[in-house]
Amino acid sequence: MSIPAITYHRFKTEPDVIRRPRSGSETDRSRRAFLVLLITLLIPGGAQIAFGSRRLGRVALLVTIACWFTLLLGVVLYLFLRGPLLSTLTQPFAMWLGTVVLAALAIGWLILWLDALRLVHFASLAPGMRPVIAVLAVVLMVLTSGGLGYAAKMLNEGRTALGGIFGGGPAIDADEDGRYNFLLLGADAGEGREGLRPDSIHVVSISQATGESIIVSIPRNFQNAQFEEGSPMREVYPEGYNCGDECIINFLYTEVMNEYQHLYPDADDPGAEAMMDAVSGSLDLSVEGYVMVDMDGFEDLIDAMGGVSVESGGWVPYRGVRPDGEWGDAWWEPGEYTFSGEEALAYARSRTYSSDYNRIQRQQCIQQAMMGQFNPQTLLTQFSDLMQAGENLVETNLPQSQLGSFLDLAADAQSHEPQRLTLGAPDFGSSGDLFSTYPDFDEIHERMEELKADEESAEEGIFGSSGAGASASSTAPFGTILMPAPVALTTEPQAQEAVEEDEPPIEETTPPTQPDGSPLTVEYLMEAQDAGQIGVLEEAASSNYECTPL
Repeated sequence: MSIPAITYHRFKTEPDVIRRPRSGSETDRSRRAFLVLLITLLIPGGAQIAFGSRRLGRVALLVTIACWFTLLLGVVLYLFLRGPLLSTLTQPFAMWLGTVVLAALAIGWLILWLDALRLVHFASLAPGMRPVIAVLAVVLMVLTSGGLGYAAKMLNEGRTALGGIFGGGPAIDADEDGRYNFLLLGADAGEGREGLRPDSIHVVSISQATGESIIVSIPRNFQNAQFEEGSPMREVYPEGYNCGDECIINFLYTEVMNEYQHLYPDADDPGAEAMMDAVSGSLDLSVEGYVMVDMDGFEDLIDAMGGVSVESGGWVPYRGVRPDGEWGDAWWEPGEYTFSGEEALAYARSRTYSSDYNRIQRQQCIQQAMMGQFNPQTLLTQFSDLMQAGENLVETNLPQSQLGSFLDLAADAQSHEPQRLTLGAPDFGSSGDLFSTYPDFDEIHERMEELKADEESAEEGIFGSSGAGASASSTAPFGTILMPAPVALTTEPQAQEAVEEDEPPIEETTPPTQPDGSPLTVEYLMEAQDAGQIGVLEEAASSNYECTPL
């Protein structure tokens, strides 16, 4: 009697169970089904080559190899040719082509999954294993083909949104010093205002060669702004914007839009063009690009995020419906809140009975909360709403053809700390000197030249500062251009004094109470307001700068 030789292989019956699943045991057939799904997930086309449909498998495997090669090539280009790569990927045609490719890959992978289900041979599986394999196949199908399909949808919506935000105008050139100069405007048309006004005015100047940057903050009450040579506004104000207290720089936008649009017949936004002329002449800097953020657009953005959560440490008045049903000043008491877009904007705007500094702190808190609570889940589930909100939020004359090069410049700028300058206290005297009202433009131009010279020293490892106000910050300036922040960094006198480095912005105070020592209530503050007790209201609002993102 001869003893048969024992050979080992993965399947316990016949080796050809891969081709003929019915020849194997139920365990072998189950393992084979899982193997088909695993190979289709990791190496699309591999299951067809191994288990059948080899012609389809070869085509799919070539596509898979091409995709991996393209991804590898993209990584190499990003490391060594980042600028050209980003410029190519942000072009409308490239984004459209990417949409088509992703959609085609989604369909192709779906075909492979359907063919994989055929290769599994459901009829040969044990009854208890059939639903397991079916559910697993559907889940993998949704994650892969569905994910690619959704990525194609997101890319197409991103292409449409970028087309709505960025124009197709001529390219913006660097100035004679090799710098790109941009005007950032945070515009607001709040209750009781005549037209849209930019409360936040900043100029960002970035060296094309090094990525070093300078951020200049211009107070909204800055007067006597000078218009650059050749500006149409020189016909109206040949000596600068100098008609007195009514000619503060943030009203220039409104005045041009109301009365002087005809001076900029080719401009999409004459007010923004006039603002660029004003800051160019005032800083002796050629500013050709602008980004304007409409604060009202943040309502849609925050709503698309599902709200924003903060812990408020003080009493904050806002315009709304009071408990008695009348419209007027209501109050948010200290506590945790998840604000809707409208509520968050009211919370950030509030300045009644307090100061600009308090408002700045709350605006920065809302910004930090938005950034901290903006997560991948929100992006994936609310992408369409976020893109639509972005179109309503940002206006710019930056052409989409340069978006990639600006992104490349942004990456360079992140490795440097920007220098900062404020056209007022504390960089130019104290708040009592009223520099913003009576600016010395020769001194401003001299300070700008010093800041540029400091950049050269920084490249040699000797980072200099031209004065108390030219302090470094870790903020990436160009990231603000591409995704502007809802922070109106006003520098009116009370705010200017608050941000001096040598003194704390606001001293800690004990929480205000009622005369009998009991805690404040909304009802008590409303009664005080109706009685005209302004001192009580100012004391209650004195600590409403306290805010913590959740």
